Amino acid sequence: MGDDVSPESPTTTTTTSSPKSPPLNYASPPPRGSALAGRDELAYVLPMGLFLALVWFGGTWPALYPAAYVLRTIAVAALLVALRRHYTPVRWNAWGLGLIVGVAGIVQWVGMQLWLQRAFPSWFAPSPDPFDPTTAFDSPAVVWAFVAVRVIGAVLVVPVMEELFWRDYLWRQLLAPNDFKLAAVGEWGWLPFLGVSAAFAVVHGNWWLTSIVWGLMVAGLLVYTKSLGACIVAHATTNLLLAAYVLWTRDWSFW
Repeated sequence: MGDDVSPESPTTTTTTSSPKSPPLNYASPPPRGSALAGRDELAYVLPMGLFLALVWFGGTWPALYPAAYVLRTIAVAALLVALRRHYTPVRWNAWGLGLIVGVAGIVQWVGMQLWLQRAFPSWFAPSPDPFDPTTAFDSPAVVWAFVAVRVIGAVLVVPVMEELFWRDYLWRQLLAPNDFKLAAVGEWGWLPFLGVSAAFAVVHGNWWLTSIVWGLMVAGLLVYTKSLGACIVAHATTNLLLAAYVLWTRDWSFW
């Protein structure tokens, strides 16, 4: 911003400074009458919190894993729809580049993880008893119904939820701790570039190193395109191709 010069006093210059303003097209007023008005952070945190709680629930009681997965898919999707007015408007520019990154991501994810499992089995050995729907259910119809929900959750629900949380909310929160909306989507900073990828890895268990590399790829996509939509497309593409890999190889440990 330039200095203001009064036309009546051409020799007098007044320098003003103002606090950082929200980036254009990203700050939107909270919905009127909403219980979350002014607390947009909760709209990002609640779906992720519920998702992780149900992941823990299904992992702690394996017999309830199918029910927990179906519930988290439906409940998280419902939350995303109900809270949609609190989210940053998603731009879908560079979605083609997101598609390319997503394809590269599946090559990196599967290839790197298989190599790590062979080279460092004590650190990256797959789960000895992954959930296998073909043996868990007696009815083929139930098997494929569960697989369908599994794919829908991985391709349509998880990418939206995770990209909103990791690379929209948490990224900007690390840049602007007092008000995350003061940081632009995709605004550069070493802290979010590395920190979000590390946090992303924490919730991916045995795939932590693989997920760090994948997270850095998508972080680069975000910084380059400033497009959350491109990141969602990349995430969805990788998850879709991972589902195809699992169904083709029956390597259920990747799910």
